[in-house]
Amino acid sequence: MSSNLTIVDLADASAADRTVIGGKAAVLADLSAAGFPVPPGIVVTAAALDDSRLDERLAAAAEDLGGDGFAVRSSGAAEDLPDASYAGLYETYLNAPADGLGAAVRRCFAASASERLTAYHQRHGGASAAMAVLVQVMVDPVAAGVAFTAHPVTGDHDQTVVAAVAGLGDPLVSGETTGEEWTVTASGVRMTRSGPGGAPVLAAVQVSAVAELAARIADRYEGRPQDVEWAIDQAGRLWLLQARPMTAVPEPVSWTAPGPGLWMRNFRLGEWLPEVATPLFAGWLLPQLEDGYLDGMHSTVGVRVPFRYALVNGWYYNATPIPSPALLAGVLRQGRRRAVKILFNALIRVSSDPAAADRAVLSELERAWREQQLPGYRRLVASAEAEVSTAPPPRLVELVDALGREAGIYLWYLAIVGGSAWKMEACLTRFIRRHLADVLPDSEGGAQVLLRGLPGTQPLTGAHAVQSLDWYHPVAGELATGQPPRPDRHGQLAEHRVAGEQRCRAALADRPRLLAAFDQLLQVNQRYTVIREEQARDFTLAWPVLRACAGRLGRHLVTAGAIEQPDDIYFCTRDEVSTAVAGGPSRLSTAIDERRALWQRQRRLPAPLTLGRPVRLIGDVIERAVQQARAGAETAEGAIVGHPASAGRATGTVAIVLGPQDFDSFAEGQVLVAKATAPAWTPLFARAAAVVTDGGSLAAHASLVAREYGIPAVVGTGDATQRLRPGQLVTVDGLAGTISPHD
Repeated sequence: MSSNLTIVDLADASAADRTVIGGKAAVLADLSAAGFPVPPGIVVTAAALDDSRLDERLAAAAEDLGGDGFAVRSSGAAEDLPDASYAGLYETYLNAPADGLGAAVRRCFAASASERLTAYHQRHGGASAAMAVLVQVMVDPVAAGVAFTAHPVTGDHDQTVVAAVAGLGDPLVSGETTGEEWTVTASGVRMTRSGPGGAPVLAAVQVSAVAELAARIADRYEGRPQDVEWAIDQAGRLWLLQARPMTAVPEPVSWTAPGPGLWMRNFRLGEWLPEVATPLFAGWLLPQLEDGYLDGMHSTVGVRVPFRYALVNGWYYNATPIPSPALLAGVLRQGRRRAVKILFNALIRVSSDPAAADRAVLSELERAWREQQLPGYRRLVASAEAEVSTAPPPRLVELVDALGREAGIYLWYLAIVGGSAWKMEACLTRFIRRHLADVLPDSEGGAQVLLRGLPGTQPLTGAHAVQSLDWYHPVAGELATGQPPRPDRHGQLAEHRVAGEQRCRAALADRPRLLAAFDQLLQVNQRYTVIREEQARDFTLAWPVLRACAGRLGRHLVTAGAIEQPDDIYFCTRDEVSTAVAGGPSRLSTAIDERRALWQRQRRLPAPLTLGRPVRLIGDVIERAVQQARAGAETAEGAIVGHPASAGRATGTVAIVLGPQDFDSFAEGQVLVAKATAPAWTPLFARAAAVVTDGGSLAAHASLVAREYGIPAVVGTGDATQRLRPGQLVTVDGLAGTISPHD
């Protein structure tokens, strides 16, 4: 088609030269000719600027097209290419009247010389490209949005993501707002995020129609993933507004279990690792912790029964040992009667007769921790603190190894002793529901009322409190942690606890055997609730020193020319650090940049809470505990469902908190929504109406601290941070384990 043409009907432009009509118009002309529902329009070429009758001709074309308003959009020759989309860089004018088309077209052409467009041209290795302007009849939409035929974060080609807003889609496309989001797979349609305010935008059948349209477009272009803009008009008709290849689609990731059995992200060490591990932690500190955990097990039980763990797309997963005759024989051979006694009481009996398990085993283990392991850990940390500032690099490596191993041993005691608390609480909950349901109903907190406000459980944040066990992240002493906790809340909870105890004893006064059982069960529960808090509080004592060791090693590697800045060390491997410390030649900049970029991509992945299937003899331990805690509570329609972690109901506006950078903006009475929380987040709980997390379990930090503050909490939702929006009004039900958005 001649480059001298000034105005071309879009329906006749499929054979036109792309350099004349531009990429956007060329794609829409092709799809229109193929029968796709493209609004009628015209293409105004660059030659039209020399036409003195341009306004007159545009008015005549508008009359032929019909319609009251028009969308005027730039169509660059280099636009909508597989390696350069130019998305959002060209200008768009909506609802332009017929007599204003000339001015709108000229403004589009003038905008092609903008600084941002010129910079994008240069980044993609070329000078400014020719362009045209596309004029189409304006669709009056009831809803509009975009569709991606591959997941833009995970790269999964088997998922289509549809985002929608009510009315015009321009605020969504420009990034001014976030829309309702749906994921479409072969197995069905699922809303993965509600829109601002929570009001529904699309019905599932409409989502399916959008996904089917996008899939047909991808099929036309050899299956290449497409970014499609669409709109549904007031009559319910679906229109195609734009289609372009998706650029920078990540390689698809697989969430395959690394071995048999059920692999959990929020179990054991996973409770302390809320996101992707950095290479240095994964290859150095994590193995030290796991090895120390087994050393602690061997010192008390006499055997080593490894918990399997692996990183899947950078995320930590672990699984329980799979029972087998060989495993049982090994336990009996190595640990003899002591191993059987400890494991039976700590893992089984504690759930049915906590006081007996305490007398038989747990009290002895608690004394060993308090009188031997904890003092030894503190001495090691103090000794390391005294020499870290002057220690040579080889000694810093030794300190990391020693501290990591001792912290692993501490973790074993936290798991076997402090971890007994939630098993005991399940037993207390069953007792309350059976004998005292009218005195302490679940709707008013149930058994949790009796475990709040205990001496020694005030939620305090020491300088060693962490965001994550991954030493990349600063500890609390390096952060401004916001407002201090309100001093009155713990006292109020203590008063409620004492009053609850008195009501329970009064109700059981004429049943002395039950009263004695209650007192015994209550005493052991309260004792281990305090022990758990003490153990969890000091677990990370070594982390300020560990970060100091890593920081000094990082500066050493900078001096040696191995890395460019000290925190690059977190993206080195253990072997690379050892080589640099030994004086070996290494320049790691390229590898570090690649690992850091991969880490950033993996942080955005929606990591499943579990992989694989439970082993038949074990089952899903966490799910059983969740169902018991939920106790048949009803789930409201449309609610997000997670694990009921702290009883109560609260309504407030959502605040998505992704890290310390969001702490200061978190306001009194908001609902704290996070991927996970850690001890460094504790001050936020004093201001929160409720807490919701993607990860976590009944024994997670968010669960325990929420109970201490007497606020409802729901954990283990999987994707609440994606489905809820800042400012959205929600009700959190900590008994049912649900979050209900309000319109």
